[in-house]
Amino acid sequence: MTGGLKDEETEEYIHSPFIRKQGNIYKPNNKSMDNDSINEKTMQDVHTKEIDLVNRDPKHLNDHVVKVDFEDVIAEPAGTYSFDGVWKASFTTFTVTKYWFYRLLTALVGIPLALIWGIFFAILSFLHIWAVVPCIKSYLIEIHCVSQVYSICVHTFCDPLFEAIGKCFSSVRVTTTKVV
Repeated sequence: MTGGLKDEETEEYIHSPFIRKQGNIYKPNNKSMDNDSINEKTMQDVHTKEIDLVNRDPKHLNDHVVKVDFEDVIAEPAGTYSFDGVWKASFTTFTVTKYWFYRLLTALVGIPLALIWGIFFAILSFLHIWAVVPCIKSYLIEIHCVSQVYSICVHTFCDPLFEAIGKCFSSVRVTTTKVV
């Protein structure tokens, strides 16, 4: 390995980090570094995580979306039944059409919309991180200075005034009597 290992022992890693006998740039004082200590805080990459193909709404974002079945849309009251074959064909046609048309729309429009939403949320995140939060922090710093000046003004002008008014009215006694 590179980095000045004097020992004849070399461990083979697929992606070997730069390790020196005295540590590395991330842990300069650590004398004994092994593979376990390197991987003690591995971050899971959100771009390569596995997705759940069974539960596609784990956070229940679309529970409010109307889940429409054939029975919710088409119903024949008693006494006005169509032929059984027509009813079965209507059910199959409705269910299969809804299923495949949704898949077709998802295939044609879903990927471009995913691209658009990805760009939108990337821009939103960028603006929030690089514009909104710094502006708010800057505002809070400036308003802190203004609040101190305001506090000094209140204590200088209003406190003596209200203290004097309080002393003037301190001798006033209010009593209530009930007249029957």
